[in-house]
Formats: sequence, structure tokens, C-alpha cells
Amino acid sequence: MKYLFNLKTLLLVATLVTSLMYGTALAEEAAAEPEAGSIEEFNAFLEGASGEGLAPTFDFFTVSMLWTVIAAAMVFIMHLGFATLEAGLTQSKNTVNILFKNVWIISIGLLTYAAMGFNTHYPVDSWQIPGWLGINGPISGLTGGDNDTWAYGGLSLAMTAYGDFIFQAMFAATAATIVSGAVAERVKLPSFMVFSTILVAVGYTVAGSWHWGGGWLSGLGGGDAAFYDFAGSTVVHGFGGAAALACVMILGPRKGKYTKDGIKPILGHSMPLAAIGVFLLFFGWFGFNGGSVLSANPGPLGLVFTTTALAAAAGGVSSILTSFIVLKKPDLSMALNGLLAGLVSITAGADSVEPWAAVLMGAVGGVIVVFSILFFDKIKIDDPVGAISVHGVCGIWGTLAVAFFGGASFVSQLIGVVGVYAFAFIFSFAVFYVIKLVMGVRVSEEEEHEGLDVAEHGAPAYHIT
Repeated sequence: MKYLFNLKTLLLVATLVTSLMYGTALAEEAAAEPEAGSIEEFNAFLEGASGEGLAPTFDFFTVSMLWTVIAAAMVFIMHLGFATLEAGLTQSKNTVNILFKNVWIISIGLLTYAAMGFNTHYPVDSWQIPGWLGINGPISGLTGGDNDTWAYGGLSLAMTAYGDFIFQAMFAATAATIVSGAVAERVKLPSFMVFSTILVAVGYTVAGSWHWGGGWLSGLGGGDAAFYDFAGSTVVHGFGGAAALACVMILGPRKGKYTKDGIKPILGHSMPLAAIGVFLLFFGWFGFNGGSVLSANPGPLGLVFTTTALAAAAGGVSSILTSFIVLKKPDLSMALNGLLAGLVSITAGADSVEPWAAVLMGAVGGVIVVFSILFFDKIKIDDPVGAISVHGVCGIWGTLAVAFFGGASFVSQLIGVVGVYAFAFIFSFAVFYVIKLVMGVRVSEEEEHEGLDVAEHGAPAYHIT
């Protein structure tokens, strides 16, 4: 018994000594870090909030980086959502073509973002025209040295350079997927491939640099009067919606959609597929907005998840009620687009508005999208999936709503919307029109009637015996 007691005592002493040595080593390591300023700032923040001592800063950095790559993966899943939504809301004879376009978009989007997009999106000190244009080369220097420590972004950007790159890269192709839905069932595949490459590599990244890369929008008004777009109601979704409108105006409507007897609906072939797409997008949006916190800071992260979910739900309910009243029937496609409208409506202010404000923002978006889809049909702008209305029109509302519910300047918000939308429309119209002159943008009437799966790819999506 005496020897057992001595053994226990020895183990206890050894444990205490080891703990002290480990704690001392961690303290010395933290003291040696050149980025101690950011860590101390975070420690002071937590100490003031909880009354506790030194915070586990390395754990926070690690969790933040982990959340960033999880969010990036969730945004990637949104591309599957876009693909299945677009396929479901269009005719079965064009399914292979639509899926192929979405494979191309994410693939070329990631490569061009690495080749030039990231350093154009964030020019830092490499502007050719300060605040307006900074087209630069491929990614480099993303590993080693300070780039895998707190020095990369500190408390507000708690990730490595690679984490920042891959999260932003998943965003980049979104603008082209929005256009893909609007031009579905009649666009030439090679022409779309060229256009989407240019749009993602140049158009989106230049417009994004104005806001997120330190460009003219980032300093607009200054302080509380600055332009505010948290995760991209204007800079991502609005850009894509305006680009889609330009392309659809050049391309024209599908054959047989608008007749002398009125509008002839061209029904989608799989509403289950469309619904799966929307729920995948809803899921991915938690990464889209939640990842835009740029760390695992629990306060903003919880708020963003809550406002995102509530706005989406409100958009779904209000679009259902509106379609019930206007169309006299509960329209599933309107309900699905209502969910997306609520999500687009909250994206600009997800971190800056209260939960019930988010409900109101999403609900208004759900009403707007119904009338917007009907309006564009009335003026013969053929958008098979409602992308222009969901992303373009609701993007305007979501950005301006931050002035009403989040304290931003209405004037700055309006200037930002006009600037980005005008650039996206003019840039896309010019590029798409040049492509039309050089190689054409629309398939023949015979190919459109036959379906692009056979005409462009030589194989149908479904083989039913």
C-alpha cells in the first residue's frame, strides 16, 4: 500500500511538471510569434466578454480555417444545385447540355480564378487604374512564411491564404451559372463556353475588386455611409442577373414561347429535380453567407445562419401566398424561386440586420420575384428558370434593404447597385455580341426543336426502353 501511494504521488508530480512545461512552451511560442498584436487583440476581446484569462487563440485559428474550407465545400455543392434546378425547369431533351455547361463552369472557373482571378479580385497594390482596374497574374506565395499564420489576415480573416483562395474561388463561377439558366435551351455550347470563361475570369473579378478588393466602392461614403454588401446580393447575384439580362436580349426567346395568341408555357420536365436543386442551394447558402464571416467568430456566425434561414423561409411563404392570389393556384416553381429570392434578399445584410428584419426582407423578396417573373414574360424576355428575377431584381432589393434595416447609406447602396449592374450589363452585352458576330450564339431552329442533347452532344439524357 505504501509503494502504491508513492507511485500515485510520483505520477501526480510528473503530470504537474509536464503540464507546466507544456504551458511554458506554448507561452514562449506565442510570445515568439510576430503576429502577436492580432492574437492579443482577440484575447482582450474574449477577456472583456467573459472575464476569463488568456484565450486559446490557436484553437480559434484552427477552427476558423476548418470552417472556411467546410463553407467552401458547401458553396461547391451549390453548383450541383444550380445544375439540377436548371435541368428540372427545362425540357428533358436539353438535360445533358445543361449538365455539361455546369461542369464546364465550375471547372474553368476554378482554373481561371487561380490563373488570374484571385489577384484581379484582390489587386492589393497592383492596380493599373487605382480603384477601378487591377488585372494581374496567377496565384503565388500562398504557402510558407507568414501566409500560414495569423499574419495573413489576423482576427478578421482567420484563415490561411489557401483557405481564402479556395473559398473565394467557389464563389467565382456563380455569376456564370446564373447566366446559364437564363439562356438555357437555345444557346450554342461553344459560344457559351467562351462567354462564361471571360465573364468569370475578367468581368466578375473586376467588379468584385471594386468592393472586396479595396476599389472605389469600398471607400464610397466612408464609415457608416460606405457601400455595404456582406456576401454579394449585388456583387455576385446582381452581377449575374444583369449579365443574364444582356445575353437574353441578344439571344431572343425560345421558339414557340410567345405566340400571337399569347404566352405558351414551356414546362420543365422534372419538378422533383428542380426541388432537389433548390434545397441544395438552400443548404449551400449557409456556407455562402456563413463562410463570409471569414472566421468562426460565434456571434456573427450564429446571426448569419439565423437571418439566412428566416429570410429564405419568409420568401417561400410570401411567394406561395402571392402566387395563390395572382395565379389562383399554388405554383411550385414560384415557391422554389421564392425560397431563392429570400436568400438573395438577405445576402447583402445577413450579418447586420435583426432576425425579424430578415423575415421582412425575405418576405418582400418572395413577393417581388413573382411579379418580376410575370413582368419579364409580359415583355417577352424569356428566362426559363427565373434567374434574372431571382438574382438580378431581388439582388437590388436586398442591397437597398440594408439601408432600411441595417443602417447603411441609401445613397451609397444605390450608387453601388447602379455601378455594378451597369458594368455587368454593358460588359456582358459587348462580349456576347462580339461572340455572336464571330461564331454565332444561337442554335438553328431544327437543333432547338430536336433538343441540344442530341444536336450538341449526340446522346439523350434518358434512355427509356
